[in-house]
Amino acid sequence: MTEISVAEAKTRLTGLIHRVEGGEVVHLTRHGKSVAVLMSESDYAAMHPDRTRPGLWDAIADWRTQAAFDWPDLTPQEVDGWRDPSPGRVVDWTD
Repeated sequence: MTEISVAEAKTRLTGLIHRVEGGEVVHLTRHGKSVAVLMSESDYAAMHPDRTRPGLWDAIADWRTQAAFDWPDLTPQEVDGWRDPSPGRVVDWTD
């Protein structure tokens, strides 16, 4: 285990990343207290195997299959009936 101050890590970041890619774990300290850890992406992924997130549409499809409520069977004519057919307000654009 390697400990290094945040200030020193700023100047040695490239070297630290190479060490981390080699499997080493680096603890960053501030005023002698550990505040962060540098580790390889593969080590991080091994710690969090469930962190792969589905795409947006996959998440929506999954949510729809798990939804516990009935979707109403509506026709386009029913939906059109919800709209107010009156014209919109008059806007004066001369100002």
